[in-house]
Amino acid sequence: MITGEQKSLEEIQTLLGEAEKVLVLGCGTCVTVCFAGGSREAQILSSSLRMASKLNGHPQEVTDFTVQRQCEWEYLDEVEKEIEDADIVLSLACGIGVQAIAEHFPKTWVVPGLNTTFLGIPVEQGVWEERCAACGDCILGLTGGICPIARCSKTMWKGPCGGSEAGHCEIDPDVPCAWQLIYDRLSSMGKEEVLLELQTPKNWQVSRDGGPRKIIREDLRLITEEE
Repeated sequence: MITGEQKSLEEIQTLLGEAEKVLVLGCGTCVTVCFAGGSREAQILSSSLRMASKLNGHPQEVTDFTVQRQCEWEYLDEVEKEIEDADIVLSLACGIGVQAIAEHFPKTWVVPGLNTTFLGIPVEQGVWEERCAACGDCILGLTGGICPIARCSKTMWKGPCGGSEAGHCEIDPDVPCAWQLIYDRLSSMGKEEVLLELQTPKNWQVSRDGGPRKIIREDLRLITEEE
C-alpha cells in the first residue's frame, strides 16, 4: 500500500493562502489504512482549519468529502460540483491523487495535504515500513520474498556488502540487514542453493531512469490505437 503522512497545519495553511472556499478531499483506500487521509482525517482537518482561520481573523469556508479513490476519474466525477465550487482543493491522497485532480479538472487549483512516503506494510499498530521500491523488474522470486532494493540501505541486490554486524545494517543498527533476512529465510526452507545461481544483470531501464512509466494492456482497452 502507498503510505503518507499529513503535513503540518502550518504548512497546509500556507498552501491554502487566502482562499475563501476550501474543499478537503479525502481518499478511501491506502491513506485511509495508514490513518493519514481518510474520511475521519478529512473531517478532523476541516474542523481544525475552520477554527484556525477564525483565530487568524480570516474565516474560511471549509468543507470535506471523501471518495473511494482519487486516482480514478469515475470516483472524482462524484464530487465534480464540489470541486468546481471550491476556490482550492486540499487533497488528502497520495501524490497520484493530487495529479489526477489537476489533470481531470484543469481549472481547479489543488494542493497536497500529505507527504507521500513509500510502498509498505503495517508491521504493528501505528508502524509502517517500506517494502517495495517499484523498480519494475521484480526479483522477489530469487530472494525468498524479501526485497533487497527497498530493504537494504545500499540497495545491494546481488548479495550483502559485508559491513553488517550481528545481522544489522552498518548504516543504521536498528535496521535488519536485508541479506541476512534473505539468507535466514532461504536457509529455513532448505533453498540456500538459490543464492549460488548466477544472475543476469538487473533491468534498470524499467525503473525511473527511463522517465515516466506506463503499462498498456491491449486486451483490456476499450479503444485500440488502430481504431
